[in-house]
Amino acid sequence: MQSRFKRVLTRILFIGAAVLTGCGNNESDTSGGNGTNSGEGVLTVSIEENYSDYFEAIKGDFEEEHGVTVEFVFREQLEQAEALPLDGPADIGPDVMMIPYDRIGQLAQQGHLATVTIPDDGRFNETDIQQVTVDDQIYGMPYLLETLVLYYNKDLLDTEPTSFEDLEALMEDDQYDFEVESGMNTGFLANWLDFYYSYGLFAGYGGYIFGDDGTDPSDIGLNNEGSVEALNYLTEWYAKWPQGMLDEGTVGDFVDQSFIDGKTAAVINGPWGAANYEEGGVDFGVTTIPTLPNGENYQPFAGGSGWVISNYAKDVDLSQAWLEYITTHENQLEFYETVQQIPANIETRKVLLEEGTEVEAAVVEQYENANPTPNIPQTAGVWDNAKNMIFDTVSGNKSAKQSADDAVKVIQQLIEQKYE
Repeated sequence: MQSRFKRVLTRILFIGAAVLTGCGNNESDTSGGNGTNSGEGVLTVSIEENYSDYFEAIKGDFEEEHGVTVEFVFREQLEQAEALPLDGPADIGPDVMMIPYDRIGQLAQQGHLATVTIPDDGRFNETDIQQVTVDDQIYGMPYLLETLVLYYNKDLLDTEPTSFEDLEALMEDDQYDFEVESGMNTGFLANWLDFYYSYGLFAGYGGYIFGDDGTDPSDIGLNNEGSVEALNYLTEWYAKWPQGMLDEGTVGDFVDQSFIDGKTAAVINGPWGAANYEEGGVDFGVTTIPTLPNGENYQPFAGGSGWVISNYAKDVDLSQAWLEYITTHENQLEFYETVQQIPANIETRKVLLEEGTEVEAAVVEQYENANPTPNIPQTAGVWDNAKNMIFDTVSGNKSAKQSADDAVKVIQQLIEQKYE
């Protein structure tokens, strides 16, 4: 589970080995050839091999209804996304494929994806649709969702934390004092050096990456008043945490192991963390991330994967029909029951809230307060600079305002050099 979610939640946007934009709309060059998607009456679908049993089981009804054959090719999602700019024009790419949401933006802007029509039946909400929207056009069908949640040790806490004041109280409990460093505490831990994990705090204070729902790179909100306030709050936490929390290479393992060893009562992590904690023997509970001191919700990134149609597909209408078929409630529920991943379909999510595991229910609930990761190419320049901004602030190298201003300046320069 961990590696799969990590692949989907990769925070480095694809820059592309080759930018081939010869086919920029649904009607251009869809004649096919002798490649993967060339057979008449054949729909070629790229999936990860662990999904094969499920899709083999449901493809029959689609084949019968449309009088076609569905053929699968097995490829990792990220690998498939990176291969499309070359494989598509060479007519050796699939007709449809599942890829992470944050890869859709650049592929769409380069002309490699066909537009998609979302069924008007309420199967997705605005957040889901935003994940697959680029330049006001829809280029995918939402399929999987994920976001961060709070894990807590039931042997250490009688009730789940509901506010950051509850988490702050843990830091005053001497049972969580860090033995190696005097005055430090590990009652609550989060890898906030990684901007993927800390973004929810920034957003809760009013910070943002790009304006206009992540689509306007000329408006960077990482040095606004809210972001500076978030940085100052982060500094208060790092003043209480061991120095190892600033070690980029080991902090993730440190957080997990401290939770498994019972030296930490609560941690922020994604659904991929559950398997590790189960293996470690932790009796854990899972809930939404507590309310921030300002009374606002923690707003982590909303992530996952969607289905897209290659702009080189032989039959775009047939590809569209496949996307509609696999995202019905019935098929998404069967998908969940087969592979135990969280579907995007609204009706299916409601089932998980009532009947799913504690992890699944928490993810579905937290997703309602999550923000889609900007899927425009300019986001690639944000991750490392945001990490540097956090490090410089919490380590005392710079003030919060200076760190934020410096980070935004570098991001602006990168955008100007690469995209303007």
